[in-house]
Amino acid sequence: MYLIGTKWKPLVLFHLLEGSLRSGILQKHIEGISNKMFTQTVRELEKDGLISREIFPVVPPKVEYKLTNRGKSLENILRSLDKWGLEDSYR
Repeated sequence: MYLIGTKWKPLVLFHLLEGSLRSGILQKHIEGISNKMFTQTVRELEKDGLISREIFPVVPPKVEYKLTNRGKSLENILRSLDKWGLEDSYR
């Protein structure tokens, strides 16, 4: 729970299940997250080895995030949480 037990980490990880995303696109998928919180969250996930960051040498800088193998190992957990949330919201 230490690795994913915050408000934003599971959301970032969930959106990366389908593949890598550019930083701005990933942040837009996560409604309500501030720039500061987004940066802090992806840095922590990267430090913990759950996501990786690739920086492309273009102007303006292009940054993409993707799940590492360790991050991919959380797929069943993340999908189960999503399923539970969808089913619970109908109550």
